[in-house]
Amino acid sequence: MTLKGAAAGEVRRSYAAGERERPRFRAGGEGDSLRARVRPSLAPRRRWAQFGVFGLFRLAALINGLALVIILVFLLVNGWRAISWEFLTEVPRDSMTKGGIFPCIVGTFLLSFGAMVIAFPWGVASAIYLHEYARPGLMLRVIRLGINNLAGVPSIVFGLFGLAFFVIWCNLKVSLLSGALTLAALILPVIIGTAEEALRAVPATYREASLALGATKWQTIYRVVLPAAFPGMLTGCILGISRAAGETAAIMFTAAVFFTRQLSSSLLDPVMTLPYHIYVLATAGTQIELTRPLQYGTALVLIALVFSMNLIAIFCRARLQRRF
Repeated sequence: MTLKGAAAGEVRRSYAAGERERPRFRAGGEGDSLRARVRPSLAPRRRWAQFGVFGLFRLAALINGLALVIILVFLLVNGWRAISWEFLTEVPRDSMTKGGIFPCIVGTFLLSFGAMVIAFPWGVASAIYLHEYARPGLMLRVIRLGINNLAGVPSIVFGLFGLAFFVIWCNLKVSLLSGALTLAALILPVIIGTAEEALRAVPATYREASLALGATKWQTIYRVVLPAAFPGMLTGCILGISRAAGETAAIMFTAAVFFTRQLSSSLLDPVMTLPYHIYVLATAGTQIELTRPLQYGTALVLIALVFSMNLIAIFCRARLQRRF
């Protein structure tokens, strides 16, 4: 015991001596002086770079806001005189120079709503498969590349596709159904992309907790992942409605007609739409100058209709976000 105690004491003394001899870096040493020399040189550059980048962001937001305000003010100044109860509730008369745009409002709403009813479930289902079930690999990359490319295809290409496939090959003719299917194909890539991003934003711990409690993969997706991701998916719905309501080239061959007195009573009936009506008044009318106020008034109504539909979708998204 005595020998062991002496040996232990010797070890403690040698360890203490080593600690005293070990060099220590204290405040004001060589490391701190090096950092002090580096910081002043980098800090101004970082501050100026940050200021410049944020300045570009603010400038871009300001330009976009000013452009929107200028467009709205221009339409209000030139089109407010055309807005009346008669203009909103009657059909066009006297070579489009009098009357209203009620069939155009109804047709635009039906086309946008029909396209969303078709595209939203398919887009969400595709996003669920791509994110939750598909195996990573070459095929998945090819599919996503195709979806991204479809999102950039001009709308006139979708219009010609709808004319060849839905109108002629499927024999649906120029009708509400052909236009809704064409617009659904047009907005489908946007909905798939936003739905997949919403699924990717759901924390993995949600899935792990559900699976640990004994739920199957489909139960986890249906009861846990989808409710959490659904508010983000509505962003794609908002973007899709905005694009579908303002399209002209995609429906001029598939759904829209120059004039019709009666509202659509069947999915196979053609419709009048606000974008195509503006195009007709501005290019193909017999008295273009007389219809100029009606053109601006129709554009103003189109913006108000798109804004109203977007506002409803945003309100639903906000309620879902508070709930989940």
